[in-house]
Amino acid sequence: MTDAETIERLRRIGWRGDSLPTDGLRLARVVAQHRAGYELHDGEALFGAQPAGHFLKRSLDPTERPAVGDFVEVEAGTPPHIVKVLPRRTVLSRAAAGERYERQLIATNIDYVLVLTGLDGDFNPARIERYLSLIEGSGAQSVVLLSKLDTREDAEESIAALRERLAEGTAIHAINGKDADCIELLAQYLQPGDSAVLVGSSGAGKSTLTNTLLGTERMATKAVRAHDSRGRHTTTHRALLQLPSGGCLIDTPGMRELKLTGDENLDLFADIEELAEQCRFADCGHGSEPGCAVQAALDSGELLAERWRNFLKLRDEREDQAATLEARLRRQRGGRPPTRPHGPRGSREKE
Repeated sequence: MTDAETIERLRRIGWRGDSLPTDGLRLARVVAQHRAGYELHDGEALFGAQPAGHFLKRSLDPTERPAVGDFVEVEAGTPPHIVKVLPRRTVLSRAAAGERYERQLIATNIDYVLVLTGLDGDFNPARIERYLSLIEGSGAQSVVLLSKLDTREDAEESIAALRERLAEGTAIHAINGKDADCIELLAQYLQPGDSAVLVGSSGAGKSTLTNTLLGTERMATKAVRAHDSRGRHTTTHRALLQLPSGGCLIDTPGMRELKLTGDENLDLFADIEELAEQCRFADCGHGSEPGCAVQAALDSGELLAERWRNFLKLRDEREDQAATLEARLRRQRGGRPPTRPHGPRGSREKE
């Protein structure tokens, strides 16, 4: 098979490159990870593989191991072995649960992150803002999907309020995950070569939407609890699926904890940062200080109190996570400060 034919085959699973690695190894994409190993797809066939020994070292950063969405080089064998992870063009991650700082990859090499939330008891604008904050630095575009329109009488008002709360230009779509009409609506994000990851709480309807996009009942679904709209995990692991549209969709288990990594810019709240710059005093604490632009915006209703509280919560969490990460890196360096380029002896940076 020629390189051109191989590239065309790989485009079916989201390959964006115009050339192939020169070492001649088999190229495939990670579509699922299990305790027993990985499932890969090379554009024609699905097959199992094991990670090479260097991926199993306990000292290795978990983010350097193969993850769903990765393109990898595979060495022939029984079973085949993943020997190299190719550079990732986008990475969606979160801080793993627990006190120990560890970053967990959700998906790689994706173009869109579809944030699905129900308009029933699952609807939570603050959680949507948290998702969008995590997505900001991934390199992928966020798309908010609102399902279960029939579950609340004020659905249109809730959607309008959410549009005002989120940054201008944020893609927001109200959908019925069981209706085939959503295939046409979401086609713009699932074109041939596109890769999207579907995230949201358990019971939001991810598996239902996935089945609709696939055109078959492939993913198990369960009803949510009536009193709080919570669902059980029907998707137990991340899996990359090829869609009839030509795009790829990564379905994920419901995520009840979304910890920031410490690297977020919180650009979603750029308007609040701009308000803070208008305060009379540079060190304004945005409390009772005179000339506080933030408090003036809160009093006038220009800034919603709930949005302000969520910004403070996310900002403080980001700073805590950043400090935890720096402490971990310092321990790894044996207490040494970060390495920086050395200038001429005695030189000072411009103040």
